[in-house]
Amino acid sequence: DASYISLEPALTGAQANGLLARYSKKIGPDPASINAAMIGGIAANNASGMCCGISQNSYKTVKSMKLIFSDGTKLDTADENSKNEFRKTHKDFLENLNKFSRETKSNEELRAKIEKKFKIKNTCGYSINALIDFEDEFEILQHLIIGSEGTLAFIEEITYYTVEDLKDKASALIYFKDMNEACHAVTKLKLARDSKEIIVDAVELMDRAALRSIENDPVMPEFIKDFDENVTALLIETRALSDEKLNIQIEQIEDLLKEFEVKRKIYFTKDEQEYNLYWKIRKGLFPAVGAVRVTGTTVIIEDVAYPIEVLAEATLELQGLFQKYGYSEALIFGHALEGNFHFVFTQDFSDVKEVKRYDDLMNEVVNSVAVKYQGSLKAEHGTGRNMAAFIEVEWGYDAYMMMKKIKNLFDPKG
Repeated sequence: DASYISLEPALTGAQANGLLARYSKKIGPDPASINAAMIGGIAANNASGMCCGISQNSYKTVKSMKLIFSDGTKLDTADENSKNEFRKTHKDFLENLNKFSRETKSNEELRAKIEKKFKIKNTCGYSINALIDFEDEFEILQHLIIGSEGTLAFIEEITYYTVEDLKDKASALIYFKDMNEACHAVTKLKLARDSKEIIVDAVELMDRAALRSIENDPVMPEFIKDFDENVTALLIETRALSDEKLNIQIEQIEDLLKEFEVKRKIYFTKDEQEYNLYWKIRKGLFPAVGAVRVTGTTVIIEDVAYPIEVLAEATLELQGLFQKYGYSEALIFGHALEGNFHFVFTQDFSDVKEVKRYDDLMNEVVNSVAVKYQGSLKAEHGTGRNMAAFIEVEWGYDAYMMMKKIKNLFDPKG
């Protein structure tokens, strides 16, 4: 019934979905780079994207794994014989893993922090939610591998539960008067979706700088060039089991957005060519920045998430930091429905003053995102070198020490 699919790590996400298409199924994770992103990387980064949020990512949809550990041991979490053999050869390993789980569950402050921080996208550090989400030691183990970026074990194969791929869909590119208005619209859409009032599958935000980066593309409408500096766009998609249901959902979303000031009439399209163009525009934002960068500079892309209730305030502060440090070309876009934004700018690392400017900016960003607004420094791209230094800032001492224990348990020789 195609309710699950077993995949080796070098297949791309698009190839996996190609295999599932005739069953009207797909894998849950949906990174924008799905045509190039490989299964091993999608699992190792707990990558997500436009629609999957935190409900259909690798962490939520992994069924089993074949793993190879640093000592050469193989484990198949779907095979009882393999698990029994692992219990014999890695008795101390499993005892320690269970001990870590008990310690975390009994530490009320840490447990509460984990529960809160994984209510939004978070790939900063290890998936220590596994320590409180599961009792079974092999479920804990394989869920720790998700998002571990190749630092704990090698993924030889992963079996995913599949999700429905709804074919009836409509998209609208809506232009709001400013960032504040767009973010408040996102918050209202998110709360309505969470309470089951409406069905909205994706909401992608593009600030004015993002729109400017693609406004000269011949496929883009001319009117975008006439927008003022504050206009912010939301790309909204809704999907349904039938065209009739889709029409109802479109009406509900339009009703919900009536109170907000928009620059052009809201228009949802069901035309495949038209809505594919919208999504192509959104997916092309990062390459668009790279294409025009000054030779010798680096394109920096960061990936943060905020609790939805502070989205407008936090995003406006982020824009303010770019202005403060002279990154006027920086653009913000991303998965607004999950409070998850990417910000992109170019950086020269050959100049000491430029490096200092960058350092000052990033330290303020870290404080704003992780401390002031209690968000995630990495939402879906994995921790990476840039944010590795700030894991303890975001998580605190207890969680950080637990992550170190996990690393030492899986990979004692480093």
